[in-house]
Amino acid sequence: MYAHEETALSGRICMRQPEIGYSIPRPAGKNSPGEETPREGPAFLFDLDGTLVDSVYQHVLAWREALERAGIELAVWRIHRRIGMSGGLLLNALLRETGRQVTAEEVTHLQQLHAEAYARLVPQVRPLPGARELLAYLSRAGVPWAIATSGRLESARPTLEVLGVGPEAPVITRDQVHHAKPDPDLFLAAAERLNVQISASVVVGDSVWDLLAARRARALGVGLLSGGYGQDELERAGAYRVYQDPADLLQHLDEVGVRAAV
Repeated sequence: MYAHEETALSGRICMRQPEIGYSIPRPAGKNSPGEETPREGPAFLFDLDGTLVDSVYQHVLAWREALERAGIELAVWRIHRRIGMSGGLLLNALLRETGRQVTAEEVTHLQQLHAEAYARLVPQVRPLPGARELLAYLSRAGVPWAIATSGRLESARPTLEVLGVGPEAPVITRDQVHHAKPDPDLFLAAAERLNVQISASVVVGDSVWDLLAARRARALGVGLLSGGYGQDELERAGAYRVYQDPADLLQHLDEVGVRAAV
């Protein structure tokens, strides 16, 4: 939401997997002598599920299965409205609607059930149109980017493999911060990893929770419709621009301050 081995090096996720040629630009101020200074412009901080990969509905179905195994029945639309939050907040919000109280141990168990159910659905997950091309273009243009997801590493790992990011890609997961979305911690940590100012960053997400977190972080928010939220919802949550999917954003990067790659 594993068969690859992984190690933690300076907070980066390292997986033995095929790579598709992403080269993460070195942030300004981190160049070695003689290296070319990266071009000026914004950094991009991407949500993962529903933003770069088409996995929102697999997560919805996985949460429904986990809840039903615990004797809790909820319509899938109610679950969808909470996707993008951390697992703990999502469960608190959903269970509040049912009036049911659960212990911390039960929450942990539900999260594990969700991870197991999602792992079975991962073969259905695909990169969203233009996602790989967008990341590759930003790398060629010298624009730093990172991925910040409310998912824990256990569930995020197979999704990252679907996207095909190499081990050098900066990735922040729920395991690495105190609070997930709608708190700003994930995006603040991603900007810090890139050594860029959060105020010079563009947060790209598909849910209102992404955009609320971007607003609280004081970053520029850009919304995508690929997670199922409407344009008006994303704009009310703080989106400066709303695009259909990564492919649409790639065609309009000049609207968010990215100059054409040479």
